[in-house]
Amino acid sequence: MKQILMVGAGSVGGFFGARLAKMNPNVSFLLRPKTLAAVKRNGLTIRSADGTFTVRPQAAADARELPRPDLIILGVKAYDLDEVLTQIESVLTEKTVILTLQNGIDTEDRLVARLHRDCVIGGVAYIYSKIAEPGVIDHYKKGAVAIGEFMGHESERLLRVRDVFASANIPCHLSKDIRRSKWEKMCWNCVFNPITVLIDDHVAKALDHPEMTGVIRQIVGEVSAISAAMKVPLPMDMPERVVKATQEIRDIHTSMYDDWKAGRRTEIDYLNGFIVQKGRALGIPTPVNEALTAMIKTITEKEPTGSSRVRIDGAVVQPVSFDRAALASLPEEHQLDVSTVMPGMQGKGIRLKGLLDVPALAIDADHVAVHAADGTYSACLTLQQAKEFGVLLYELQGAALPDTKGGPFRLVTPGLGDLCANVKGVARIEVAKGPGRDTRQTTCPPTP
Repeated sequence: MKQILMVGAGSVGGFFGARLAKMNPNVSFLLRPKTLAAVKRNGLTIRSADGTFTVRPQAAADARELPRPDLIILGVKAYDLDEVLTQIESVLTEKTVILTLQNGIDTEDRLVARLHRDCVIGGVAYIYSKIAEPGVIDHYKKGAVAIGEFMGHESERLLRVRDVFASANIPCHLSKDIRRSKWEKMCWNCVFNPITVLIDDHVAKALDHPEMTGVIRQIVGEVSAISAAMKVPLPMDMPERVVKATQEIRDIHTSMYDDWKAGRRTEIDYLNGFIVQKGRALGIPTPVNEALTAMIKTITEKEPTGSSRVRIDGAVVQPVSFDRAALASLPEEHQLDVSTVMPGMQGKGIRLKGLLDVPALAIDADHVAVHAADGTYSACLTLQQAKEFGVLLYELQGAALPDTKGGPFRLVTPGLGDLCANVKGVARIEVAKGPGRDTRQTTCPPTP
């Protein structure tokens, strides 16, 4: 295998790819633009207790600009697989071999289903490393791989891939049951990846609390049940094996923890979320993994933004945002039939009083400024006026209020008289101490 293409230069792909490139000039990298720019400028650097080195491999953001590969090593996140496949399909030949080093279980099946040919070797990476910055990887522990054919045999291509790693002094174990190897790592991942996020600490914090023993057993038990149903039985003492294997790396965080702290997307859907999905399909309860999936998504996913939400902020203890469903769920006493405000229109509105009752307002807050999404228009009301007269229209004939009617959220103030405020395309409601921005000709009067 002369030409090798490493896809990705993150904590896994960056480390193994750099080690390979250090010994082999025929290793190239397919990278995202930001990482590509850093590698072209400064090279790819590995900082490790074993020594620091930098390689300057051939790299591009388009696989067609690189030598046609005999071996492709996937070192990207599981959720990037479909995008990566689109990028590499044009350079695949009948002899190209693809080695996977992703977390999760279904990567290889997804590859074969899309490519419709037997070109995939399964792999598992054992390493603790982090992205210090684009093009710089800090390596702390381990640095080995296990690879195997899914039929369990030692094929000629498998031995050639092993030789590629061996030539770079990377430990490479030939697994006779790579599916089981992947499921065993899945057990570990489903335990410690989410737990380190939930406790906001390293794995030792979980290991040292006796109460966690039962939780770990339940998580692994659910994973093992799904594994067995998918024809890969695991040992009965798998929970104990997971804990024992973790003792020598008890000081580490996890890739999910690192991704969370760096503001990156996590792989929860391909770990615990995968177990939940398969459990539902197979009729196997997975309540602990379901709870972990929900909590990790709640903790790590950024607050939704965009035109389909309205946000209340400013002089509040904690900003809050609402979509149409959240507005419709507020107490009935604050809901308003739009036809009572705009005859001929059938829809819903919510009184601002109902909205402003949700966040805890600052003690001395006395005004409310309602801003359009484009920043052009804003209306300022006293807090009393907002609560008494303000209405946010959000629905028309059972659907979101259309832009043509001032949607998706529109402020009206029936009964306010000459001070009438009408703001279309509302995105933000700002609670203020003192008058806020007002683009109307008539400004807010002093607070009564």
